[in-house]
Amino acid sequence: MHHASHTSPKPIPRGIVAPLAAVAPARRILIQGGTVISMDAAVGDFDGGDVLIEGARILAVGHGLSAHGAEVIDARGMIVIPGLVDAHRHAWEGQLRRIAPNSPTLLDYLQSTHFSFATHYRPGDMYVGNLLSALGALDAGITTMVDNSHNARSAAHSDASIDALQDAGIRAVYAPGAPLAGDWAQHWPADLARLQQQRFGSSEQLVSLAMMSQWDRENWAVGRQLGLRIITEFLGKEMGDLLPGLQAEGLLGPDNIFNHCTGLSDEHWAILRATGVQVDVCPRSDAQYGLEEGLTPYQHAIDHGIAPAISVDAEASYGGDMFTEMRVVYFLQRAQAQNRRFHGDPAAPLPVSARAVLESATINGARLAGLADKTGSLTPGKQADVVLIRADDLNLYPSNNAIGTVVHAADRSNVDTVIVGGRIRKAGGKLLGLDMPALRAATEASRAYLFRQAGYTPDQFAEQSPKFA
Repeated sequence: MHHASHTSPKPIPRGIVAPLAAVAPARRILIQGGTVISMDAAVGDFDGGDVLIEGARILAVGHGLSAHGAEVIDARGMIVIPGLVDAHRHAWEGQLRRIAPNSPTLLDYLQSTHFSFATHYRPGDMYVGNLLSALGALDAGITTMVDNSHNARSAAHSDASIDALQDAGIRAVYAPGAPLAGDWAQHWPADLARLQQQRFGSSEQLVSLAMMSQWDRENWAVGRQLGLRIITEFLGKEMGDLLPGLQAEGLLGPDNIFNHCTGLSDEHWAILRATGVQVDVCPRSDAQYGLEEGLTPYQHAIDHGIAPAISVDAEASYGGDMFTEMRVVYFLQRAQAQNRRFHGDPAAPLPVSARAVLESATINGARLAGLADKTGSLTPGKQADVVLIRADDLNLYPSNNAIGTVVHAADRSNVDTVIVGGRIRKAGGKLLGLDMPALRAATEASRAYLFRQAGYTPDQFAEQSPKFA
């Protein structure tokens, strides 16, 4: 049974975010006069374009739209994009941001999180970590996050994590998994059926369910019986060598999501392509933690006809925005391609485009999450997940190329407006309904408890990862 500290009677600090109002089906919002990047070739892009939202959905995209009684958002001087999709985040680690900024290995990361602080998380700590991560994502224009929650120590831990995602108002795929260390309730994967029935009864709600599991025949069978996507941290030749057998048994498919995919051979990549496995690459964490070749396998994915998503992964070492992630993948691909050309490789790839990288951060991520029919592009009929970026801010003005501005120069401070499913979550550069002092107080209380329990003395200037008493 799980440790007593996991079921502390300390109440979960709800009320940090004001309750979200229902989206009125007839409410219309007209985003007017912006530079619209739809990420849908059939819709196109528009300079001085409009996006009309009705209820939770996009009604129209184009020039000269009008709607009687609509709330008008003046988007002149702004770039309008689909909400960004973070295809893989461990949101529970919110309190541990940059706790180990120099982690040189995966083991060092694990010792700084899973093997230490993680073992002391109570449901309330899961709530605070998830809420902080989700709100930070929204603030940076991420409207969808795939939450790889591999610290689900009890049913109450899962419920608290879901509550936080729902309270934040982000679109999310919640994927609980067994903890990597410490005591836990041994309730997973059996608890997935309860979650599906009790917490995920509607296909219209913003948060949906998946499962996180390494290769395990019984676990994967449970996920498939429930119709869930199966998320796996997939890296290294040893894991790659499992692929031919899994393919032969028919155990790979588009419901598999593989994170990282470092260290795989061409044969391995061909199997991923043939079976339709969803691939998510992690440019920063692959380099940070020295995973196999250390260079994002983005190029391997596109070489094999796979459209990869990209993700933040872990804020325990670096920042949580997708603008940085896009820049890292862009320049790593350019650097690798040029290095191969310089050394005379006749098969060196062409340089990647900024639009292709933006696809990885939007529509590719939506496809991976099983949400391509709902988000990832500004397509009439899809959910209204929309981000407005102030292109007349000092760091972006003048904007001579909208896609270049978004991929190469924008940051979270330029995100003016964030809309998720027709609900405005950020306006005028400020998150709505957030009691920031209450969020700080809850975060600091949770962090102090975790530090105390783990025997960690805070050090703002530490060069090494956490050391424990």
